[in-house]
Amino acid sequence: MYRFLLSRQWVILTLVALLLIPTMIRLGFWQMHRYEERTARNDLVAEALGAEPVAVESLTAPGKRITTHERYRTVTAKGRFDTEHEVVVRRRTNAQDKIGYHVLTPFVLDDGKVLLVNRGWIPADGPSQTEFPEVPAPPRGEITVTGRMMPDETTAASGIKDLQGLPDRQIMLINSEQEAARLHAPVLGGYVVLTEPEAKGDTPEPIGRPGNEDAALNYAYAIQWWLFSAAVPVGWWILVRREKRDRESPEDVEPAQAEPAAV
Repeated sequence: MYRFLLSRQWVILTLVALLLIPTMIRLGFWQMHRYEERTARNDLVAEALGAEPVAVESLTAPGKRITTHERYRTVTAKGRFDTEHEVVVRRRTNAQDKIGYHVLTPFVLDDGKVLLVNRGWIPADGPSQTEFPEVPAPPRGEITVTGRMMPDETTAASGIKDLQGLPDRQIMLINSEQEAARLHAPVLGGYVVLTEPEAKGDTPEPIGRPGNEDAALNYAYAIQWWLFSAAVPVGWWILVRREKRDRESPEDVEPAQAEPAAV
């Protein structure tokens, strides 16, 4: 009755089904792994954002690498902005995906060390992107700033190419080692995204808080893949039963009872 399963068509179909089942199961486990990774990352971000502010030099020092546990920690620093050595970071977008610049201003601490402060986003609406754009001035004199700690940017981590030959005072990546060489000063590792004091007139545009990654979506995908894997043998069996029914010989089917002739 099921000899048709030995045909080439059905052998191929059965092999494909046997391959799909473990593949879909593995994809489900991969999505579950992504769910666990994203959940752990969201927990780290929430923990960092909820922690009490600390002095910036308690987390970083010249040449220090900012870890994942230190990222997004709120830090404070006392000093003054050095606008003379301010630069802009090219090809950065705001919340509306408009392309512009991030304003990176050195902040000189009381002990002479330099903290890199990302003051926010400005549009690239000047006459030419080869000229230094018009940048709103930060507060003058000695102040206290508050911001979120961030690690140095690299091409490997961000995918942004560190182009050479850029116009004066324009950079591609925020990197404390590169800025230390440019400024000829001890620069603290990483940089800070400014949150306070707020810019007058909302310019530069503040950089928003990091949002949660959609870990629940990966969980849903994992369940979906496992349901698909369970559906494969069910679908295969339905096709087998349908093929068997279609292949039944006419003599195996009970003939219909003849209707009486009309008078």
